[in-house]
Amino acid sequence: MTNDRNVLDIRKDTEAIMARYKDAQKPAQAPTPEERSTPHDEVLNKVVNWLARFIKPAHQSDLQLLTLWIVHTHLTEDTFTTPRLLLDSPVPGSGKSTVLDHIQRLAYRPVQAASLSSPSLLARLLQSAPRTILIDEAEKTLSPKTDGVGDLLAVLNSGYRKGASRPVLVPDKDSGWKPVEMSTFGPVAMAGNAPNLPEDTKQRCIKVMLLPDTKGTVEDSEWQWIEDDALLLGASVAQWADNHRDEIRHDRPTYPHGLTGRNRERWAPLLKVARAASPMWEKRCETLIKADLEDQEEDRKAGLQRIPRHVQLLKDIRTAWPTNTSFWPTDQLLAAIKVESPHKWTSDHKYGDLSAQGLGRMLSSNFKIRSGREKSGSRRRGYFKTDFEQAWTIFTEPDEVDEPVESDGNVA
Repeated sequence: MTNDRNVLDIRKDTEAIMARYKDAQKPAQAPTPEERSTPHDEVLNKVVNWLARFIKPAHQSDLQLLTLWIVHTHLTEDTFTTPRLLLDSPVPGSGKSTVLDHIQRLAYRPVQAASLSSPSLLARLLQSAPRTILIDEAEKTLSPKTDGVGDLLAVLNSGYRKGASRPVLVPDKDSGWKPVEMSTFGPVAMAGNAPNLPEDTKQRCIKVMLLPDTKGTVEDSEWQWIEDDALLLGASVAQWADNHRDEIRHDRPTYPHGLTGRNRERWAPLLKVARAASPMWEKRCETLIKADLEDQEEDRKAGLQRIPRHVQLLKDIRTAWPTNTSFWPTDQLLAAIKVESPHKWTSDHKYGDLSAQGLGRMLSSNFKIRSGREKSGSRRRGYFKTDFEQAWTIFTEPDEVDEPVESDGNVA
């Protein structure tokens, strides 16, 4: 019996080994359509591989983002919007200028603009057709402390959408000068160490964070040896764009959930490029979009996004509004939001203590919400909840609107 059991055990072990061996010999499972490489995405894959040799981003997926952005510069007339690319880093020496050098070889009609002396200069660069503007040291060039930077940022902000223009004075042999509407539309890449950009400019940006290569994991960009290869790759990108131009111009994709408004304007050009390349690239772009939306949500929850003062007022009123209260006297509303956020609406804030008149001006000018009188009883002046509901729907998260927030009983 003992021998029989040993024979059975050996047989079972042998059969298990043979089964595992047969499984190992099976051909690998065929890639899904999303994973399968195609001739259409060969050029994009080459760009990713090229950038990976010389650039160290905080996230490897940002190499895909850079690739999509570079390719889209050849197609901006067909995508109608162009997101601003922000190359950021926590410290100097992270390779931001290196990225701009590579974009200069691969993007559409690039021009290095280390320092922009005036908005008129930028408009003149773009007057005949879009060009890819490359701005280095953005923390200095676009600093709020720099004279005239407000006008320059206005040009950068408007030029992310096709049709934007700026009036510029040009010499005229008869009258001396004449105004001419010059286009401000064109792709822009900005590089800097945590540049202090206004919120409306940030909202037009797609950011890539770069890190210093302290361990020598990427190659140095020795242009005397790699220049020709880079320019050949740039020519391949231009040819790819020409081959897919009509397809991208007429593409009307189904956008990922939550991609609306300015976020859609930023990402739509890159998504259309990805869809023209392959299902795999489309999936990659959707992953980048999802990560960007999640980052925005985390920043919002952490209070890192700067909210306009009038929008913050609307949110604070929403939070403080008492349950089952249709009318709220002005003096009680003011007291409630000052308890809710004393550093925003009291003398602690740089604008000082918010008065009833200041409250009325902010609500009226921004949301067309005006105070009224109570319909019965004391006829006090105050605000009706129904006047806020539409604005709350737009500026407040849906789950916050559906469930009223109870206020402190001391201010009801």
